[in-house]
Amino acid sequence: MTLSRPSPLRLTWVQPEDLLGHELRQAEEDGRRPEAIAARWHRAGGPDSPRRAGASPHPASPCLRALSQDLLDELADLPSRLADKEPTDLAGIRALCPATAVGRRSARAERVGTAETADLSKSPGGVGAEPPLSGRGGSGEETALQAAWLGRAAGCLLGKPVEKLPLKGIRQLAEATGNWPLATWFTERGLPPDLKAEYPWNRRSAPTSLAENIDGMPEDDDLNYPLLNLLLLQRHGRHFTTTDVARLWLDELPAGRTFTAERVAYRNLLDGIEPPHTARHRNPFREWIGALIRADVHGWTNPGAPAAAAEQAHRDAVLTHTANGVYAAMFTAAVIAEAATGTSDIHTCLRTGLTVVPPDSRLAEAVRQAIQLARQQQDFDRVVDELHATHGSYHWVHAVPNTALLAAALTHADGDFTASICRAVSGGWDTDSNGATAGSIAGLLAGSPEALPSRWTTPLKNRLATTVGDFDGTGFDALAELTARLATRPSPSEAPQP
Repeated sequence: MTLSRPSPLRLTWVQPEDLLGHELRQAEEDGRRPEAIAARWHRAGGPDSPRRAGASPHPASPCLRALSQDLLDELADLPSRLADKEPTDLAGIRALCPATAVGRRSARAERVGTAETADLSKSPGGVGAEPPLSGRGGSGEETALQAAWLGRAAGCLLGKPVEKLPLKGIRQLAEATGNWPLATWFTERGLPPDLKAEYPWNRRSAPTSLAENIDGMPEDDDLNYPLLNLLLLQRHGRHFTTTDVARLWLDELPAGRTFTAERVAYRNLLDGIEPPHTARHRNPFREWIGALIRADVHGWTNPGAPAAAAEQAHRDAVLTHTANGVYAAMFTAAVIAEAATGTSDIHTCLRTGLTVVPPDSRLAEAVRQAIQLARQQQDFDRVVDELHATHGSYHWVHAVPNTALLAAALTHADGDFTASICRAVSGGWDTDSNGATAGSIAGLLAGSPEALPSRWTTPLKNRLATTVGDFDGTGFDALAELTARLATRPSPSEAPQP
């Protein structure tokens, strides 16, 4: 009997020879000078990073793998010319955002907790201010949160079949089935076979995410992380630490359900590396989108307090991300906290989000430019084309282009739910994540599940699949009720004044 030789396990997002290629690109983006290290790598036969996949098809030789690990450490020691404009520590961010209260300690914080776990601000809308439920209360808050959960699920599900596909492919698949401009779920019905062969659906998502296959909300990391953050707030309250986030992940998050920066940070934890160094050690994905998709719960549970939401998102994000990866999470949390008041339109929410981001950072500049472009251009396809031309050098999962696209889609949609998720997904890049966040924000602004078109909510069947905790099969109404209980409710004496 002849035994077949097993194929090598190419675990995505952790192979050192692939990390090196990504780190060289990251170094160019964040103002380091990696040319000499890149030359050594390529002279030795080292490959470039995979353009869209998480791992190259073949393992490197032992010598090349050892070299990649050494060069990763050398790259980490190179100075960055953007360091002053793009700090990661909260004090540095606070110094560059004087108009906000991000991270300021209060007398009340001194009374109720230690420096590690206490509230960090007493000013209006800041951490420690015990934010009010402006414009909503009781059941009104809960119904808005249910719309946000449903919106997040629907937007994610819309983007799942076309995740990783190029923009041209997304447009052609939708056009071929009479769904362009994008207005409803992707479908395979009526799709020419040659087009399907040229642009195959995401193989993991097509069985659950095309219109003809949807049967409830399938598992996705864009929903798993909000569930984890519900557990985080249940167990540790608003004063959780980054170490609390790490312990929760080790207890509740299967390693195989992590990707990019989260997978590297998870591996670093198992190697005994302490947070927040977990975000930096051989982690070239630290400015990608992963922290942004974890931000919703921080916004939902701090209604009317965008600075508090941003500071909470910061403590979560620094486990895995730095600089612009952290800012994307803070921006999103602040936008959602403002939207949760029920009194602000999307444009006010986006302006609020920018107040917690260092103004000269790449992310802030990209978001401002995207918003301006969306205001000036009626044809959203042209908006997308210009964004892709401007940010085409970034990886498709990077936080900068995706946050810019998200802001442009929300601006152009002007609060309309269908337009928000369809524009976000039709713009390409990380389609399911952008659709999820756009849906969360637009759903929250809509204010109730009844305000969302039934074609988006009915197929979800009020059922969510997940491997996180005991949430598998949970309904979005139950998740909204739990989220509402975790939102802060001040006494009248503690509520900040406008």
